[in-house]
Amino acid sequence: QVQLQESGPGLVKPSQTLSLTCTVSGGSITSNYYYWKWIRQPPGKGLEWIGSITASGNTYYSPSLKSRTSISRDTSKNQFTLQLNSVTPEDTAVYYCARKTPGTTVEYDYRGQGTQVTVSS
Repeated sequence: QVQLQESGPGLVKPSQTLSLTCTVSGGSITSNYYYWKWIRQPPGKGLEWIGSITASGNTYYSPSLKSRTSISRDTSKNQFTLQLNSVTPEDTAVYYCARKTPGTTVEYDYRGQGTQVTVSS
């Protein structure tokens, strides 16, 4: 059973960088062909894809967030991280890390519980 757990600060000031880590257990982030992704849900809105990193380390980003986003990984810790620069209050959301199997229609097959991030001074 794959489990994902997000961690990071719950409050970030405007213009600063949001940094979150996803720790994966029950499976390696380098195995097979899975995509490991970050998604978020702002208050009152639907899920928004932020970006993904593949088992081989390739990264893909949402066009609307690409200029501010970086996803990396630490294979020794089986973790992948999200950095979102120059945040504004519009970046306030519940952030999730998840795993997706390519070629399927579901957005993810495993997902963390999510972590609330508020951008406020």
